[in-house]
Amino acid sequence: MKFSLFYFDGDGLNTQANPYKLLIESAKFADENGFSAVWTPERHFHAFGGLYPNPAMTSAALAMVTHNVQLRAGSVVLPLHHPVRIAEDWAMVDNLSNGRAAIAFASGWTMDEFILSREPHGSRKSVMWRGIETVQKLWQQEAVDFEDATGRTVSTQTLPKPVQPKLPIWVTCQSMETFIEAGRLGLNVLTSLLGETLSQVEPKIARYRETLSKHGYDPHSRTVSMMMHTFLGADVDQVKEDIRQPFCEYLKTHYGLLENLAKGMGLNVSLSDFSDDDLDSLLLFGVEGFIKGRSLIGTPESCRTFVQQLSDAGVNEVACLIDFVQDFDAVMGSLPYLAQLKQHCDQDNDRAMHIEIHPAPIGTG
Repeated sequence: MKFSLFYFDGDGLNTQANPYKLLIESAKFADENGFSAVWTPERHFHAFGGLYPNPAMTSAALAMVTHNVQLRAGSVVLPLHHPVRIAEDWAMVDNLSNGRAAIAFASGWTMDEFILSREPHGSRKSVMWRGIETVQKLWQQEAVDFEDATGRTVSTQTLPKPVQPKLPIWVTCQSMETFIEAGRLGLNVLTSLLGETLSQVEPKIARYRETLSKHGYDPHSRTVSMMMHTFLGADVDQVKEDIRQPFCEYLKTHYGLLENLAKGMGLNVSLSDFSDDDLDSLLLFGVEGFIKGRSLIGTPESCRTFVQQLSDAGVNEVACLIDFVQDFDAVMGSLPYLAQLKQHCDQDNDRAMHIEIHPAPIGTG
């Protein structure tokens, strides 16, 4: 199991000094402690995630302060950008980082953000799949034909030339259809448990691995990254107490997530139908619901079993979302415990490999 850090919740309305301090310092921690990657998102027009409108810019900044971790977009909303712009920007990131750029592509979410797109919201899936192919061609220095505003065809080859011969690509997946198409194309997968349980996502991962094999790819050579809300400490009860209020404030800003939680309680209503008492009950339910089976919230030891369950389900990387707690000292203080969990999992893997490579002799009991 690999571990990476994920950012999604930086408050764009908060005017505190140095709002990217947590991003920079925690990325340095990841870089120095054997984490596989750092993910930054693309978010528009909402305080929730408002610090992150452009993952190419954040990754370029992180290239200057890290040396080892892969710098990933989590995610680039491909229909909002021309493929040439994506290829050019991320080739710069690849050069600045000496070959550490990677992108998870998404088709997009809200209607409002499609003011940035030349394509309608309803076409976003097909635009994403076509765009992924085009970006990879440009990355590999192939010339691609595009039309300008007058209809004139322009053969285009982008610069600068990236360091990596192929761009590492993930696809942000929730539906079975997207998992299958990612497998058909041999791409990595980024997913989450925001709207589902692990038992509901596990069949999708299995189908993805089957599709990889069917289309000639080694099913174990691709990465399934699971985004998980993560906060660890020395004592489970203290951790729950520390994150309860920050998590409630976080849920208040994430309306879609709250409504999913309502459905999980059997309440088929919109957020506007909630009374204040209902909302308070839902928030408490939400915190407990995420702690049990949807997050890495606890201690290195208490979270170890769930990491094994993720591994058994076909997940081979945990993308640890850490900035839902908007407290620099608290989050930085939790990271050494996360490093301990990573170390425990590394040791478990080493023992498993040793047993597999050196089985006990027959008859030794």
